[in-house]
Amino acid sequence: MHRLLLIDDDEALAGPLTQFLARFDLQLEAVTRPSAALRRLGTERFDALILDGMLPEMDGFEFCKRLRAGADAWRDIPVLMLTARGDLTDRVVGLELGADDYLPKPFEPRELAARLQTILRRTRLAPVAAPATAQPAARLTFEGLEIDTSRREVRCAGGLVELTGTEYELLVMLAREPGKVFSRDDILNRLRGQEADLYTRAVDILVSRLRRKLEPLAALKTLRNAGYCFALPATSS
Repeated sequence: MHRLLLIDDDEALAGPLTQFLARFDLQLEAVTRPSAALRRLGTERFDALILDGMLPEMDGFEFCKRLRAGADAWRDIPVLMLTARGDLTDRVVGLELGADDYLPKPFEPRELAARLQTILRRTRLAPVAAPATAQPAARLTFEGLEIDTSRREVRCAGGLVELTGTEYELLVMLAREPGKVFSRDDILNRLRGQEADLYTRAVDILVSRLRRKLEPLAALKTLRNAGYCFALPATSS
């Protein structure tokens, strides 16, 4: 059973949501303030967070930013953000700050459960399925970039690069097939495991965020009206 932490100041939400998610082997616990969430994260392990965008003390976007810049144990924890208005701006900002997915309020509990299951599945499975006839390389090496899939580590110019789970999966997906063009829909379907109602703009933001973290390497190439591909030449490992 996966442990989830809900951070939402709507106290009436936790009870029914806890009961509903239990059907899917998801154990939900709840706090109403970011300070309480940070205290619990300091002493307990959770498999994912459900984070409201509108909170006392600090909003969900600031909390997500602090989370990704905080302790190592916090940086890779999956985050699903809840946005009251469902505005595109809120969604894009959430992705830029490191959220893995988002859902506008009001939401259907079944959709929330499905999105959580997708996030959790991505964290425990290899990001790209291997062909049935071959095992994928555990180490991908390129000029200035090394990806160790056994440790889920990325090094750029010898230095360790901190990536979110979604950023890492996108990088491995592209790097396994250098030069292949992936459309935005290809990327969404491979990473999310389900149809998304946005979200081509979200892919652009995700690629932009990953590209900045890999600077000065020009690892990701944009092909206008087509999509993205991995552009670094491979080296012998």
